[in-house]
Amino acid sequence: MGARRRDRVKRRFPLRPRAWHGRGVADHPLRATINDELHARPHPRLTAPAVLSHVVLMAGEGDAEADRERFATLCREHGAPVPPEGARHHAVALGGRTLRWERHGEFTAVTVIADAVAGDQDGGWSALTPPIAAWLEALPGERLAAVHLKVLPGIAAAPPAEAFAGEVVGSTVGDGAGAVFADFRIGADGFTRMLLYAHKLTPGRLGRMAQRLLEIETYRMAALLGLPPARAATPQLAAFERRLDAIVAATSASAEDDHTLLDRLTRLAAEAEALAAANRFRFAATEAYGALVSARIAELHEDRVEGAQRLGLFLERRFVPGLRTCAAVARRERTLLDGIARAGGMLRTRVEVRLAAQNRDLLEAMDRRARLQLRLSQAVEGLSVFAIAYYAVSLLKYMAEGVPLVGLPDAGKLAGLLGPPLVIGATWYAVRRIRKGLRREE
Repeated sequence: MGARRRDRVKRRFPLRPRAWHGRGVADHPLRATINDELHARPHPRLTAPAVLSHVVLMAGEGDAEADRERFATLCREHGAPVPPEGARHHAVALGGRTLRWERHGEFTAVTVIADAVAGDQDGGWSALTPPIAAWLEALPGERLAAVHLKVLPGIAAAPPAEAFAGEVVGSTVGDGAGAVFADFRIGADGFTRMLLYAHKLTPGRLGRMAQRLLEIETYRMAALLGLPPARAATPQLAAFERRLDAIVAATSASAEDDHTLLDRLTRLAAEAEALAAANRFRFAATEAYGALVSARIAELHEDRVEGAQRLGLFLERRFVPGLRTCAAVARRERTLLDGIARAGGMLRTRVEVRLAAQNRDLLEAMDRRARLQLRLSQAVEGLSVFAIAYYAVSLLKYMAEGVPLVGLPDAGKLAGLLGPPLVIGATWYAVRRIRKGLRREE
């Protein structure tokens, strides 16, 4: 094709770029939700100095919408944008503060952010204002965690003497770009305290670092909710294990009736399953929260501060044993249930074997009774031959008595002599043929 002809074709049929607008293709109903999950709960951007007050309240799983509505009421009262319906996180500027509300599975987290000038309550540690504090106090639910995080510029090898009352742990974070100190003790105001030095941390990194520290405190407390149930379950598990050992020993020694042992084992299984069901969610949550704490500590990129125990090392020595206790109790519950299942299988096998033996004995007894009935029927068979023959001979006798009427005087005597043997033989032969026929049919 020549160049002129190609130009004519292009002018007549211009090629238009195809744009994809998704026409005719329906989105999955969860596409937006899943995609937006990456942007959920964005970290704040901070500049030092700043103060953050973080409060975590336990809440029921089904109270999410009621919790959102309570936060929306606060926003309306102060002219702030309300969270949309179904929202699980929202941030607004309220009364010179940044108020962040987050709804999690079993708790609600509220974070108040203020600069150091505004956050002058409680010696510069609290970012709460009276209206926000009053709103928090009116919320339902029990307080699980509460922490004041003060962000200061620069760097320090140790916190100020008046910052903490107890033993302080600390480390550099962000590969030396900042430093953090904490004592993990609840103060008189119900809050723990953390001190973060911004040093070389940019506003974005500083906000992420502050959020990690708050999440460490939140998830640490949520994870250790499983420790008291684990400690309470330990003596119960020990008692259940002793009962299981006694049942297994009685099973091996055949000291008790199998049905009695099976009843005892069934009651033990019900009690053990009830204990495991009561703790199953809590132990699973402890494992999940513990993994989050470990991940957040790793994200700090810590290094040692001279004269202070590293924050991650402190948590590893004090926090990780609690996690391991919960995990050990959970494994112990599963092992107990497995042992009960094995013992139950063994007992059921014994019961089935004994039932099979009883059935065998029953069948043998039935077989003996059948043989006796056969012998009895054979004995009755002989008597039945004579009975049939008797009635047959009686009929012949009546017939013979009428023979003289036809001129044969001695025929009646001859019939009386020969009739009974012939009738008995014929009857016996007929019964034998019938019995043989029945046997062939069997």
